[in-house]
Amino acid sequence: MKALKYLVVGFIFGMVLTKSEAVSWYRIYEMFRFESFHMYGIIGVAVATGLVGIQWIKRSKAKDITGNPIVIQDKEKGSFRYWVGGLFFGLGWALVGSCPGPIFILIGAGFLPVLIVLVGALLGTFLYGVLKDKLPH
Repeated sequence: MKALKYLVVGFIFGMVLTKSEAVSWYRIYEMFRFESFHMYGIIGVAVATGLVGIQWIKRSKAKDITGNPIVIQDKEKGSFRYWVGGLFFGLGWALVGSCPGPIFILIGAGFLPVLIVLVGALLGTFLYGVLKDKLPH
């Protein structure tokens, strides 16, 4: 029954992203060419919602679904790895025209060539897991 809740939330999230055109390759292309504010607006709303939500969780000492307090660990100092990671993420996003969330939405919408993108994303994640101890962090 617990999985059904997550499935329903996933479907709603997918519908919202689809209706807002956040999964549209053309919208992503416009964003990277600085031709439209549309995607920047969606990302800005997501960042603002995240900021407000995290502050609310921290200040209200919110608890998770099982009643345990939610603890958000501070990030380690250093910015080089975040710049490098962001660069790889952004390049992949620009080359493919999709970030990880919309990959599943596009597959669900019937765009089966995106399965190649999913395989590439999973392979990249696997390779990072194998190589992470050898990478500078």
